[in-house]
Amino acid sequence: MLFFLDSACIAEIEEAKALGILDGVTTNPSLLAKENIPQAAIYDHYKKICAIVDDNVSAEVISTDVTGMLQEAHALAAIDAKIVVKIPMTKSGLQVIHKLQADGIRTNCTLVFSAGQAILAAKAGASYISPFIGRLDDLSTDGSQLIQQLSIIFQKNYFNTQILAASIRHPMHIIQCAQQGVDVITCPLSVIKKMIHHPLTDSGLQTFLADYRAAFPQQAL
Repeated sequence: MLFFLDSACIAEIEEAKALGILDGVTTNPSLLAKENIPQAAIYDHYKKICAIVDDNVSAEVISTDVTGMLQEAHALAAIDAKIVVKIPMTKSGLQVIHKLQADGIRTNCTLVFSAGQAILAAKAGASYISPFIGRLDDLSTDGSQLIQQLSIIFQKNYFNTQILAASIRHPMHIIQCAQQGVDVITCPLSVIKKMIHHPLTDSGLQTFLADYRAAFPQQAL
């Protein structure tokens, strides 16, 4: 399972890279706005992100019509070969995904909330589909059930499209996705950091250090 960071913050991306777990980055208009990046500087910002990661930088189109999305998609793809163009799960989006596949441009179909949507996106030729499991949970629906359903469907139908679980809210989402055989998860750095710590690890380390200091006071750390 690949780990993507859901962020447009350069410092966070560099921190995730240093941890040795970064396989890619996903961005969206909301994340770019959070970083207060001027519109004229957005493409340069994508270049900075591409310089950090080895591959897979999702950059989302703003247009909602076929012509506009296609123009933006080609412009985004021209920034760097690492760019994966995010296209919304709409009727126009499916047309754009199909056209971009023919042009050799990778796509990430975003805002997927049902198995039916995922199947259509895969048939249209999406490189990735992004089911938003956290937002489903917000509506009292178990988002992990959708992931399980998609894993079975995609395996049985030999879809080349990869399942990219998005809207990850907590470590259990990541564990559930790993158990269900998801290809990729994308989440904030804060969620990844929560996976690092465990109270027994902390207490165990303190015990080891205390025992060492007691046994070797002259060499104590």
